[in-house]
Amino acid sequence: MTVIEARGLRKAFGSTVALDGIDLQVGEGRILGLIGPNGAGKSTLLNAILGLTPYQGELRVMGRDPWIDRDQLMRDVCFIADVAVLPRWIRVSQALEYVAGVHPRFDRAKALGFLAKTAIRPASKVRELSKGMVTQLHLALVMAIDAKLLVLDEPTLGLDILFRKQFYDSLLNDYFDRSRTIVVTTHQVEEVQHVLTDLMFIDRGRIALACSMEEFESRYVEATVNPEHVAAARALGPIQERQIFGRSVLLFDRCSREQLAALGDVRTPSIADLFVAVMSNQAGQAKGGA
Repeated sequence: MTVIEARGLRKAFGSTVALDGIDLQVGEGRILGLIGPNGAGKSTLLNAILGLTPYQGELRVMGRDPWIDRDQLMRDVCFIADVAVLPRWIRVSQALEYVAGVHPRFDRAKALGFLAKTAIRPASKVRELSKGMVTQLHLALVMAIDAKLLVLDEPTLGLDILFRKQFYDSLLNDYFDRSRTIVVTTHQVEEVQHVLTDLMFIDRGRIALACSMEEFESRYVEATVNPEHVAAARALGPIQERQIFGRSVLLFDRCSREQLAALGDVRTPSIADLFVAVMSNQAGQAKGGA
């Protein structure tokens, strides 16, 4: 089942083009990481998917037009912008009551079950909770919603590494199953690499790369070579080269691992390394075409 499908999706704010002909398809039970620099169009794309902004082109979310059918669509969708947005004055019990009132698929008993595993008391106010406890509360609220699509826009912004890891571990182990679909944007790409099933880079409103994580791991390879092998490695056509402690690190697209292994140490690159390489190439092409 296709949960999100876009064809030629376009959105402009005056003379600024935020989305420039986006084609996108996300299936059921997938976790898509949407990665891009500030101003790339990530939030605009999410807003279109959530029915928060009009657009040009075709867009269907669970078979519905999100701009026209937003009220019905939101019964099956949950959205988190930032785990730090809970009002500081609200009590935990009031937060439970509020979500129960606005989302028809919220299970209060399930949320209380999650909170029972923490030190959070229903009478506590958000301002009395540590950042980690606020994360736990937000997770309890989210995981108690039986949504088919979960959209996360920088959900762990401002949290330290311990609580960011806890957020994604809980999301994967306690919430995700093969019937749910998750779309997440984040600048902390290293922390979601083990969670994702699909990857998309977006830059200046256009998709710069889209692949499954299986394709990512088989397609891209990084080799760290000594100076005497640099010329041979360069002859294989890397998409990026950088220096680390006197050795050259070259990133390749669709190059034989066996061939590279004869020249140096070989590994699968991180998403962050690939992102930097792709964005640098995009910037170079744009400059060359200017």
